[in-house]
Amino acid sequence: MPLLLSGQGFRNDLEASGCIAIKVPLEGGSETRLLRRLRSSGYRTQITTARGLGDPEEFLFKLHGVRPPHLGHQCVGRNAAVGEIQQVIPQLSEFLNSDKPLVLWLLEGQVLSKAELLALYELCQREQRIKIVVEMGGDRKLNWEPMLNLLRQ
Repeated sequence: MPLLLSGQGFRNDLEASGCIAIKVPLEGGSETRLLRRLRSSGYRTQITTARGLGDPEEFLFKLHGVRPPHLGHQCVGRNAAVGEIQQVIPQLSEFLNSDKPLVLWLLEGQVLSKAELLALYELCQREQRIKIVVEMGGDRKLNWEPMLNLLRQ
């Protein structure tokens, strides 16, 4: 367990690469310890799922519209058969108002395509205050690698 005592190695790798792919033990616990270490070193953290992310930059930074799921027998005379568009506020706009760096922790990142992972990596390169950790599934022990290494495979 010396890896999780300080979290210094993880934080150094995160600051160096900006975007990390991580595999965590399925019983959990190690990711919350890492989040706690990051918060104590001055980062703000936001945890969200990668499912339904769509275009990462649009979802995280811009006001965008989503349609509710179709629930069956609905009146199609109003707003067509696809439903009304609901405006959703950006997920990270309030976090970027402060000077603290932000760590976005994405759960279930194995559902993302290589193009979406590349968009997340490029987002970290453009905006230096944002660091992204993407959980890419489970493993027997905690391990991580820079996202760029995963994209090259």
